[in-house]
Amino acid sequence: MVAHRFMYWISTQFKKPVVYLQNSSHPTIMPKKNDGEAGIALVGVHSEYPKYTEEIKKDEKNQSNIGLSHRLGKRKILFEKRKRISDYALVMGMFGIVTMVIENELSSAGVYGKEDSYSTALKILITSSTIILLCLILAYHSLEIQLFMIDNCADDWRIAMTWQRCMQVGMEVLVCAIHPIPGKFYFLWTTKLSNHGGKIGSQWVPVDVTLSLPMFLRLYLICRVMLLHSKLFTDASSRSIGALNRINFNTRFVLKTLMTICPGTVLLVFMVTLWIIASWTLRQCERYHDEEHANLLNTMWLIAITFLSVGYGDIVPNTYCGRGIAVTTGMMGAGCTALLVAVVSRKLELTRAEKHVHNFMMDTQLTKRLKNAAANVLRETWLIYKHTKLVKKVVASRVRTHQRKFLLAIYALRKVKMDQRKLMDNANTITDMAKTQNSVYEIVSDVNSRQDIMEERLASLEDKIASIQLSIDILPETINRVLFHHQSRQSNQIEADSELNVNQSSISTSRSCPQNPWNTQCFQTSIIQNRNNQLTQKQILSQISSDSNQGLEVPSLFSSQSRTPPPYTEKNRMSSNHRSQRRPSIVEDEKNFTYLENPSKMQMFQQISSTPPFYQTNNHS
Repeated sequence: MVAHRFMYWISTQFKKPVVYLQNSSHPTIMPKKNDGEAGIALVGVHSEYPKYTEEIKKDEKNQSNIGLSHRLGKRKILFEKRKRISDYALVMGMFGIVTMVIENELSSAGVYGKEDSYSTALKILITSSTIILLCLILAYHSLEIQLFMIDNCADDWRIAMTWQRCMQVGMEVLVCAIHPIPGKFYFLWTTKLSNHGGKIGSQWVPVDVTLSLPMFLRLYLICRVMLLHSKLFTDASSRSIGALNRINFNTRFVLKTLMTICPGTVLLVFMVTLWIIASWTLRQCERYHDEEHANLLNTMWLIAITFLSVGYGDIVPNTYCGRGIAVTTGMMGAGCTALLVAVVSRKLELTRAEKHVHNFMMDTQLTKRLKNAAANVLRETWLIYKHTKLVKKVVASRVRTHQRKFLLAIYALRKVKMDQRKLMDNANTITDMAKTQNSVYEIVSDVNSRQDIMEERLASLEDKIASIQLSIDILPETINRVLFHHQSRQSNQIEADSELNVNQSSISTSRSCPQNPWNTQCFQTSIIQNRNNQLTQKQILSQISSDSNQGLEVPSLFSSQSRTPPPYTEKNRMSSNHRSQRRPSIVEDEKNFTYLENPSKMQMFQQISSTPPFYQTNNHS
């Protein structure tokens, strides 16, 4: 009844799509409306499954409410369920194996027969445990399929049913389904007895022998439990790092890590388990044909010498079943021996720190020996020189003795140098070379970074130099503009002063200008100043036009800094009237200029231009 209900639950789980995988015990997990697109299947094709398409269309509204957070929560729940189901499967498998061993040992010992109720009861227990185990295996694979659907956003469980998965499920079900069935069944087993002169012996053997031995294949569930309970598999950070490095967390990876962390313990457990199981199975195959194998100690001896590849030959298997177990044991023994040698050699190997300490101590000792050998060479050289050159009578035997010691000292010196060379070669191991390579790589990286910084600084320095060069190129034009502006201001100043002087002179002459020899010269002086001002103004205007044609900035001649004209007064009005009444013509200007061209009259003009003080006083008055 229990098995029927369990199978009904498995069938319902297979029929449910991922959208129905909602757990009522977690009401806090709310689906996100914005994440509905994430739940759309990327690999599902509904056109191939019309019936399933109709069912899915009814639940499109529910699928749109399934979000990423909900799927992650369901994934975690499925992980926990898978772990528990794997534990239960291992428990039921071990229970069936232990019950099978007890039943076989009691029936072989003659406690009861195969037809008794005790044997039937034990076999019924084995059958019940096997049925439960098969249901747990199917449940485990159903959870695997659901996890695949969640991980790949698939909406049809048939997408996950590849031929590899189907073969795996079929093999597991076949291996776990083999068990002794209730009842009394025998078969005739004929074999050649090697321990009894090669006689042919036939015995009626229970069928339970052939059905009991394959039950030990259920021990593969131990590896699955180790994988699901490993910290590397359950830790999210470890799985993320493994996914980034493309490492698949499977049973082989877990066994490798265990062999790296605790190799001695793993090998010891494996060898002891293999020894016990192989001994019992060999005894079960041979006990009905040879009484020597009926003793468990004899089979353990045979397995031990086969495992160690010794093979004394005092006890040999008779049946093909026993021989196959012996061959398998020998192959396992060769592999375990190689692993044991590798583990022992790794344990005996010096660590890096121990190697450095050892090399330092050996180097110190060799240095002392080298100094002693060099001192012996010098001493024997001195003694040879002493006994050959510094004595009155040379003793040949003593000289030969020191020469012999001299050669031995040289030989010892060479040997010490060779030992030092070997020590240096042994110190440069692969690990040290890798460390040196890493240090060189770091140095090169540092140099490259500094080179990049230097290049950036040089580029900035080039930009600054270019800007300085541009400023230097613009400097002459700037100086010319400043000088021109300064000259223009001076010319404006001179023009304003000249106008003021002309105004003052015209006012004085209009009031009372005495008849004196300087009258003509004074008037000519004012005319000359007006002519010079007109020429200066023409030069300034020509310079401004040329600068504007060249694109230079021309300063304003009538800026706010230039002097303002004098205010309008009565004197300015009279001077303007005087200028309007007496304005020289062009002919008079030319005459004046011809008059000034005479050098003899130039001095006279200069004297006239500087009027005496008394005349200036009279003029102002």
